[in-house]
Amino acid sequence: MAKRHYIPVTADVPGAASQQNCALLRRAVRTVLELEGVAAPCEVDVLLTGDGGIHQINQEQRGVDAPTDVLSFPALELEPGVPPGPADADPGTGLVPLGDMVISVERVKAQALEYGHPRRRELAYLAVHSTLHLLGYDHLDEGPQKARMRAREEIVMDKLGLRREAAQKG
Repeated sequence: MAKRHYIPVTADVPGAASQQNCALLRRAVRTVLELEGVAAPCEVDVLLTGDGGIHQINQEQRGVDAPTDVLSFPALELEPGVPPGPADADPGTGLVPLGDMVISVERVKAQALEYGHPRRRELAYLAVHSTLHLLGYDHLDEGPQKARMRAREEIVMDKLGLRREAAQKG
């Protein structure tokens, strides 16, 4: 896919925004956009932080007094499977502002260890998960919404070559 999407990655944790992490995050976001049929150029802002940083944002924005692995802040109200179009673009930039994601690098490390896979897989997974939220997917129910989102995540992770091994599922 052409690099027409704008995906700035910033970090308030030293070393978190390494060239490798930034490339992986951009590839994960672009792959979701490609597979979801998003033709309009988009902007997705990514912040890599620690547990303290994401805890503070979670408290301020959602009233939840705890750290988490990833937060997604959609700029638009989209329906899953219905991509944004040129009419959704910011006239000043020509880009569709999908929203922001915040990822805790401490949670990336802990969850990679817990699930027995590389950190890069966990980081990509959280970016995929968040991008799907920005595109309107949700998993609030334990039924069809969650199943649909999980199925999309698996398709994207397969395309990225970061499939979860059968022994690690559970």
